[in-house]
Amino acid sequence: MKTKVKVTKDSVIGDAIKSIPGAKNVIEKYFGNGCFTCPGMNMESISFGSMMHNIDPEVVVKEINDLEEE
Repeated sequence: MKTKVKVTKDSVIGDAIKSIPGAKNVIEKYFGNGCFTCPGMNMESISFGSMMHNIDPEVVVKEINDLEEE
């Protein structure tokens, strides 16, 4: 039985990408592909990334968590 991973606005971007298939596409959609070459992705939260890109973090979190429902 697979354990579902829940992402919050405090989740680290890199952790979400590693643990949830499809999360990379969501991050790229909202933050661009620059995240993947930035060392900050392994320590910065979705909330921080959202603030830097002027996006509501809850929108990103919901879309990533919806991936887990499929």
